[in-house]
Amino acid sequence: MSTKVRVGAVQSEPVWLNLEGSVDKTISLIKKSAKEGIQVLGFPEVWIPGYPWYVHRSGRLGSADLKYDLQGGGQADSLKCVVDSPFGKIGGLNCWEHRQPLLRFYEYSQGVQIHIASWPAEFEMPDPEKQSWLYHETGEASYRASQFMAIEGQTFVLVASQIMTEENLAKNNCVGNHVTRTMGKTLCEPVGVGEEAILKADIDLRDIDYAKTFIDTVGHYARPDLLSLLVNPLAAKHVTTMK
Repeated sequence: MSTKVRVGAVQSEPVWLNLEGSVDKTISLIKKSAKEGIQVLGFPEVWIPGYPWYVHRSGRLGSADLKYDLQGGGQADSLKCVVDSPFGKIGGLNCWEHRQPLLRFYEYSQGVQIHIASWPAEFEMPDPEKQSWLYHETGEASYRASQFMAIEGQTFVLVASQIMTEENLAKNNCVGNHVTRTMGKTLCEPVGVGEEAILKADIDLRDIDYAKTFIDTVGHYARPDLLSLLVNPLAAKHVTTMK
C-alpha cells in the first residue's frame, strides 16, 4: 500500500430536500474529484438531502413526525467507525460527535489515519448586542474541534461542511432564524506577541448551565450504554497478594 494519498473535502450546498437532485450532484462531485486524482473524498453531514435545519426552527411539535421516523439508529453494532481501505484506515464522525471524548478515543484506538469531519452549514458571529448565541455553534468552533482531533488523534482530518445560500434560507425555514445569526466571543482581547500583560475577564459560572443544556458530554449527551471510562483509583504495585 502506498503511503501517498490525495484527499478531498466537499464544501458545497446540497440540493435541499431533493433526493434525486442530491444523488445527481453527489455523483458529479465524485466524478470531478476522480479526474483530479482524489482518492478519499469526504462529504458533509446529512449531505443527502441536506441537513434539516428546519427541525430546529419548527419546535418540538412541528418536527415530531420527522424525529419519530429517524428513531432506532446508533446501536452498539454500528459503533465501529473506522474501516480499512487501499488508502489507509478511514474514520468519520458527524457534528457534535466530535465533542464526545470517549467516542473520539474509541476511534483513535481503531488506528484511524484519515478522519472525515462532517458538519452541516454553520454560521459566523454577529454583533453580540443584537443576538446572543453559544460559541460552540459557530463555524469557527467546529473547525477548532476538527483541528483538535487531528492533534489529539495523530490523524489527518478532512473538514467537510455544507453551504446555505441566501436564496435557500426560506426553503430551510431559516429566514430570521437566530441559529443563523450566532454569536460568541473570547473572554478578553489577545495581547501582542512578546507583550507582557495580565489578561483578565469577568465570568459568570451560571453561563456553564446554559451551555450544558445544549450539550453535556458527561450528562444527557453521553452514551453510557455504549461507552464508559474505567478508572483505577488505587496506586499500582509491582506485586499483588491474592487473598
